[in-house]
Amino acid sequence: MTKININPGICGLESTIFVDADENADVNIKIDSQCPHIKNMEKELKEINGYKECFTKFDSSQVYKSAVKHCKHIACPVPSGILKGIEVACGLALPKEVVIKIEK
Repeated sequence: MTKININPGICGLESTIFVDADENADVNIKIDSQCPHIKNMEKELKEINGYKECFTKFDSSQVYKSAVKHCKHIACPVPSGILKGIEVACGLALPKEVVIKIEK
């Protein structure tokens, strides 16, 4: 099981994503989020093959298609975090923090 904690920034609506993958890279995604829009993505993220999802284009991604329907802020890092979790759960990447640092 891969766990991804996401603090999205100024909105403060943190999300925790749990991704479990079987030997065929079929993934199970559970979303705990303070954001109701992100939580609504969970019901659409069923029956995803992690290999296919991680090597597809943005416009073919089930995660990003769900984000288009539910996510209200285009800069939200949660969809990307879900995909990073799928990569790790499927053995396509090592677990490593991703940082977006913004300064003004």
